[in-house]
Amino acid sequence: MNRNLKAHAALLLTTLIFGIHYSIAKNIMPVPFQPMQLLFLRSFGAVILFWVFQRFYIREKVERRDLWMLAICGFFGFAANQALFYKGLNLTTPVDASIIHVLNPVFVLVFASILIHEKVTVSKILGIVLGAGGALMLILYGRSVNMSTNSFAGNILVMANMFCYAIYIVLLKPMVAKYHSMTILKWVSFFGLLCILPFCVKGMTEFRPATVSVNGWLGVTYVVVLNTFVAYLLINFALQTVEASMVSYYTYLQPVIASVMSLSLGTEIITYPKIVAAILIFAGVYIVNRKSWRMSGRLKQVPEGD
Repeated sequence: MNRNLKAHAALLLTTLIFGIHYSIAKNIMPVPFQPMQLLFLRSFGAVILFWVFQRFYIREKVERRDLWMLAICGFFGFAANQALFYKGLNLTTPVDASIIHVLNPVFVLVFASILIHEKVTVSKILGIVLGAGGALMLILYGRSVNMSTNSFAGNILVMANMFCYAIYIVLLKPMVAKYHSMTILKWVSFFGLLCILPFCVKGMTEFRPATVSVNGWLGVTYVVVLNTFVAYLLINFALQTVEASMVSYYTYLQPVIASVMSLSLGTEIITYPKIVAAILIFAGVYIVNRKSWRMSGRLKQVPEGD
């Protein structure tokens, strides 16, 4: 499998992990974990994992001038992004949050063109429009979406979460071309933990581990190991090959994966709108990335190192 296909496989697995994370995080908040308690456990656990693995497997130093950029990435990608998401998800619903996350590729496309001069093409815009339409159709069809006053604050926080995540993805792109993913995430997670630490002290002093059930700890394990350690590594790996806008585009596949899982469990049925929505999403993926796929086909004859 060539590197381009590996990058898309990594993004698909990341999308699956993120898609499941909505329900898991929602089910363990606000009981037994308050949002800032879950955020601290996620950040602290991620720092330990990234630092231990980087220490034993990747011996690489970072230039002092690059530490500033990694600190900024830590603020947007680990601190602000995750804090806003958990605070928002605690107030709103997974359906509302998934609808708002459809805006992520739009944010990334704008920031990528401004900050790292990623080229904006007609095909990218068309692909994003098709994908957004398909994702919204899949999410909204047959569902009652709660945009009431009670969840309005949560929706605003999730919107801000997407804003921060888009900046993180764009700023991280130049770094992954220079350093190993484990080295980057070691520092990004560390700076992120420093940023959120003052806001988590009160919540952690009130935390009672003995009250948490086995399912609660399993949920935290999923959040730390899969949704943070594994997923962020996969994103960094993909950014070495594909553009930042393509990484964000996989957000549109989350409703598809959720629907497939629901169908397999017998909780949903196949309908024509769902089929049309899936076609729109995959058509958008093809249009946005058809150039890199054509290039991938031309590179099949070139042997790849291990």
